[in-house]
Amino acid sequence: MEKSNDRRSLGIFISSMLIFGTVGVLRRYIPLSSALLSFSRGILGGLFLLIFTLVRKKGAWEKIPARTFVSLLVTGAMIGINWILLFEAYNHTTVAVATLCYYMEPTIVMLLSPLIFKERLTGKKALCAAVSIIGMVLVSGVITDGGGDKNLYGIALGLGAAFFYSGVVIMNKKTPGIDPFKRTTILLLSAGLVMLPYLLLTDGFRGEGVNAVSVILLLVLGIVHTGIAYAMYFGSMDGLNVQTIAVFSYIDPVSALLFSAFLLREPLSITGIIGAVLIIGSAIFSELKT
Repeated sequence: MEKSNDRRSLGIFISSMLIFGTVGVLRRYIPLSSALLSFSRGILGGLFLLIFTLVRKKGAWEKIPARTFVSLLVTGAMIGINWILLFEAYNHTTVAVATLCYYMEPTIVMLLSPLIFKERLTGKKALCAAVSIIGMVLVSGVITDGGGDKNLYGIALGLGAAFFYSGVVIMNKKTPGIDPFKRTTILLLSAGLVMLPYLLLTDGFRGEGVNAVSVILLLVLGIVHTGIAYAMYFGSMDGLNVQTIAVFSYIDPVSALLFSAFLLREPLSITGIIGAVLIIGSAIFSELKT
């Protein structure tokens, strides 16, 4: 029997999606490299969740098998790379377009599932994947204006972020049975730490143009948009059914589109809007039971 949705849990889940939807806006005002930003986000968010889980559990963590722990570290590294590509995508195209590229992830997972999990690709899923790809072409602007080199580069980075996030989803499915808060703490900390060697080798800790405002925004991104938002996201799941979680997750890209339009004044063409509807609509439809 499918469990009913708790209103409080739904409210917390929607709030977490709205917080995630403003990540691209914050990135615009933090003058740090994408690698340093990813490092800071992972460490700040991971430390917050570590403290949160220790207080919540009121005790030490139980031991995680070595193989599972290594799998989580690899997944965390993929999250770090995913963040770098997404933050770079924000630098080369609009927040709206980068976010829509990022939300090609469900389509990528859908297409890879028959190969990795031996799941059958139904006609409905295949149709949704095709519609989503058409939507991506419309969003890219290739048909109407040729896309532009910078815009296409940003789109490629956004799709790269989607690909690595697909890897995260797949790896998570292969490591079940771990407390979600503990899992996320390890993932966030490893996502940040994987950036450390690169930053040390490239002198990537320099931050030109950093001031008090950008430092505050960085703390907000790490603690609120990562630590607190992930705690809200996972903490609300017990009170919601799977289909509700899947459908309401698309508040994130929709809100990102609205925030980028109203706060950053970033335009989205008519074909781009149609493409956005096709991408988000096909993803939602693929999750609905028929």
